[in-house]
Amino acid sequence: MTRFPPPREIEFTPPAPSTEGSITLSVHEGGSGPAVVLCHGFPELAFSWRHQFGPLVDAGYRVIVPSQRGYDGSHAPTEIEAYDMGHLTGDLVGLLDALEVEKAIFVGHDWGGFVAWAMPILHPDRTLGVIGVNTPYMARSPIPPTQALRMMAGEDEGSIYILWFQQPGVAESVLDTDPSLVFEKLMRQARSPAEMMAEVAETGGDMNPFRRLDDLPRVGPELLSAEELDVYTQAFQRSGFRGGVCWYRNMDRNWEQYPEFGTQKIGIPALMITAEWDLALSPALADDMPSRCTDLEKVMISECGHWTQQEKPEELNQLMIDWLGRHFR
Repeated sequence: MTRFPPPREIEFTPPAPSTEGSITLSVHEGGSGPAVVLCHGFPELAFSWRHQFGPLVDAGYRVIVPSQRGYDGSHAPTEIEAYDMGHLTGDLVGLLDALEVEKAIFVGHDWGGFVAWAMPILHPDRTLGVIGVNTPYMARSPIPPTQALRMMAGEDEGSIYILWFQQPGVAESVLDTDPSLVFEKLMRQARSPAEMMAEVAETGGDMNPFRRLDDLPRVGPELLSAEELDVYTQAFQRSGFRGGVCWYRNMDRNWEQYPEFGTQKIGIPALMITAEWDLALSPALADDMPSRCTDLEKVMISECGHWTQQEKPEELNQLMIDWLGRHFR
């Protein structure tokens, strides 16, 4: 099987709204055939797709896996506004240009899923298809996202991690202290929703594990070997968590700037892969996707939590390769 290659720095000038000039992304790339771009989430890296890279290359695809802006060795601007969806999707367009790729299928997990679903909206001429892993193409909220979350949180806004992330410097001061602890405690095999909700109830409904990492028990089988944990630890020791957290600080900005997200229909081939035990991105969030995607297939991976690429890699790979083969070979 083709191995996950070391990264190389790819320099390019992204399109508007960026005014930054030349930037660099750290990219793992190989294979030939239709281009497939794998977009990671938070707090992850291109490395999170290591189990998918080889099977996709071996199945006949050119696989492109960037550590996206703010992560690892990639471009990490200081301005919060530089992490909005215009910049994040623009980076992928600039990357395609640098690699002389006209169009690609975009695959996204967690935050990378939101970027992948935005590609056919903002850059339809560069997008052949979309695969959402855990992350659905959701309907537009009637109010700004953080406003809706504050209504849920009540007096303790910090109990919802997305709100805790909003104030610059707060999350970074905690997470940057011990990056290894973030992955050692959180990147574990999921248990049933009943078990996980019982644990949340014991904390009074606290949905913010990031601010209480020291007190979290080590529950569930580890997903990372010691060597893999070290890859994540070293990457975030170098970069810190600020870049990734800044994606969250643009949620309301994205809502204001791009009202077409969640309202515009997607007509190109789309695959939605849900994970039965993901509490953050429940399969139910994808129930009404057929009203927004006219060429959609949906499938659920059973007894899988949030870290799908690492919890159920073989099942995920087979689903993607089967769908890709029926649409793009």
